[in-house]
Amino acid sequence: MKKYCFGVDVGGTTVKIGLFETVGNLIDKWEIKTRTENFGENILSDICDSMDAKLAEKGISLDEIEGVGIGLPGPVLADGTVLQCVNLGWGTFNVAEKMSEMFHGLKVKAGNDANVAALGEAWKGGGKDYDDIVMITLGTGVGGGVVLGGKIITGYNGGAGEIGHMHVNDEEELTCGCGRKGCLEQYTSATGVVRLAGRYMKATNQPSKMRDFGDAITAKDVFDLAKEGDEGANAVVAQMGDYLGKAMSSIAAVINPQAFIIGGGVSKAGQFLIDAIKGVYRETCFAACGDAAVHLAELGNDAGMYGSAALIVK
Repeated sequence: MKKYCFGVDVGGTTVKIGLFETVGNLIDKWEIKTRTENFGENILSDICDSMDAKLAEKGISLDEIEGVGIGLPGPVLADGTVLQCVNLGWGTFNVAEKMSEMFHGLKVKAGNDANVAALGEAWKGGGKDYDDIVMITLGTGVGGGVVLGGKIITGYNGGAGEIGHMHVNDEEELTCGCGRKGCLEQYTSATGVVRLAGRYMKATNQPSKMRDFGDAITAKDVFDLAKEGDEGANAVVAQMGDYLGKAMSSIAAVINPQAFIIGGGVSKAGQFLIDAIKGVYRETCFAACGDAAVHLAELGNDAGMYGSAALIVK
């Protein structure tokens, strides 16, 4: 294997690009703007130009590059075909083939951004000690990825790992962003935690410092208050943990992972969050799956770059 590769994480606002040694060391990282005008026609060329400039800066030749991995915000088939990336303005086309043509014929592999983030954590992050992991990303929404035997599981048409859209509540009246009701994302994302807090304050008269924040309360506020011992905030965290821990039990009964890796902005609550979900998981999972580890993610916003690079080297 050659010495270097690129890992690219394409978002709706910025593209994160990393130059890696193929053994996994990050040499340099930078960002460029995601130009989504004209149906995102400039995105791939901008990335290629930026990588060329970095190679010139570092004095690295194309002969030393193993290839480019790229993570994308949409379903991606095994052959590199993206079905649709609404945030980029893209329809269906083979990103891997197109980018290879544009970047000197080098090998290019593409994957869904959440899936490659999971692969990054499995390679060099919180899951590096395990072959079989499930990553759950708790941010504005809830994403996920499944890595078994060191390989991403994409499913029939790229829909595997959509953990945030597991159905967990028959009584929900509000519609999730996916168009369904009662999805895990509606209770365990950052916005979901805020929703649970609002419902708690509306349904009870119990005193809580959460009321001081009004509509401006955030998931971080809820966890901070819970850590301080606020009874209402702790009730909200417990409810969120109940939803997530039971969902993990269902996942484990199908996947039987060695570890769950918890990332995203909500995971900044740290071990307090892990403790809130681990007990529920242990109590409700199939006994044979009970020893699965539950760890925090370690790579933060770089997970997608690492995972994209791993597409090339693993």
